Amino acid sequence: MTFSLRSRQVYLPDGPRAATVTVRDGRIAAVGDFQSTVDGPVTDLGPLALLPGLVDTHVHVNEPGRTEWEGFATATRAAAAGGVTTILDMPLNSLPPTTTVAALREKQAAALDKCFVDVGFWGGAIPGNVDDLRPLHEAGVFGFKSFLVDSGVPEFPPLDRAGLHEAFGAVDALFIVHAEDPSRLHDARASRAYADFLASRPAAAEVSAVQTALEVARATARRVHILHLSAADALPLLREAQAGGVRATAETCPHYLILDGQAVPDGATEYKCCPPIRDPANQDRLWGGLADGTISLIVSDHSPSTPELKRRDTGDFAAAWGGIASLQLGLPAVWTAARERGFTLADVVRWMALGPADLAGLHHKGRIAPGADADLVAFDPSATFVVDPAALHHRHPVTPYATRELTGTVRTTWLRGEPIGDTPKGRFLQREDAR
Repeated sequence: MTFSLRSRQVYLPDGPRAATVTVRDGRIAAVGDFQSTVDGPVTDLGPLALLPGLVDTHVHVNEPGRTEWEGFATATRAAAAGGVTTILDMPLNSLPPTTTVAALREKQAAALDKCFVDVGFWGGAIPGNVDDLRPLHEAGVFGFKSFLVDSGVPEFPPLDRAGLHEAFGAVDALFIVHAEDPSRLHDARASRAYADFLASRPAAAEVSAVQTALEVARATARRVHILHLSAADALPLLREAQAGGVRATAETCPHYLILDGQAVPDGATEYKCCPPIRDPANQDRLWGGLADGTISLIVSDHSPSTPELKRRDTGDFAAAWGGIASLQLGLPAVWTAARERGFTLADVVRWMALGPADLAGLHHKGRIAPGADADLVAFDPSATFVVDPAALHHRHPVTPYATRELTGTVRTTWLRGEPIGDTPKGRFLQREDAR
């Protein structure tokens, strides 16, 4: 099947322009001028922008084992509604965690025929599974996640510095690290005050762990990616490592860029995540890290749980599960804040589509270019809406964005040239060099 989409705002890798995008058999066949003569039907999108499908490389789906928290059907439906056409699933909080090839196959079996977008998988590096890393890599996982601090679930324990070094040395892969130093954390006391929780996870804990991860990457000559950077104090370390030839990248998340840690209401545990949301001055510096390229991507860290685990009954931040549910809202949330700071939609596309795709080596995703998958989004960059939790597709409508007014609305999402509807047509992905 051949058809074309025409827009005066097509967001290409080198920037936006008026263009006609021709799709043939699920791939982008050509990108021509706005008035190009093409075969097949043509749809003029009018005032809508045409974006590449977003790529979210940090999603906790939790199925199997904790499907009551989230599952592949609900998570990928939410992704599609938010313009995300590819997700990479984290190796925890499912049971079993993705730390062996057998566990990977079990997760894929649980996801079969449920996915509305394409799905890839990270493996996990934990104490005692170093011999499983190479087989997992050969099975196509995109790299290995490890924690330097308690993960919150007992089946995915953290690595210490020696364990991280051993894992990095075991296989030439991308290692992604939750960087908080447990020795720099403080016990969180039962409290409804967000400030008490924030004080238990200071920026110094992130800075120390980022330094450890960078030093191990330098010693082993491995790629390292710092997950969900919240502490801007770590940016100088990243800049120094990147300038010195360490293959180091970093991401941040919408909640760190948009939400104000000084304005969290008492008991509003939907704001709890680890590392935590910090103050506006820190937020300004994170935006600076995006502007200068130290941070190269924005991903959701969609980490939902049941409302009971968020302890909304007591509002106790110490007892509540730490995780933000935002997969469906990332694009409008980031665009709302970015445009207020003078950034462009092209910046957002680079951070949320091209950057994550390049991190994972998915060179046929996250871009509108000949040969790429026809994963596309018709986006109205000026429409506003108020977040209604009842309109969210993820399993539990608990989100700190509830009742916020956001700018930017996804009108249609295409996966390999087909509008995403009520039938799951997502595919499993693996590293392109593993095919």
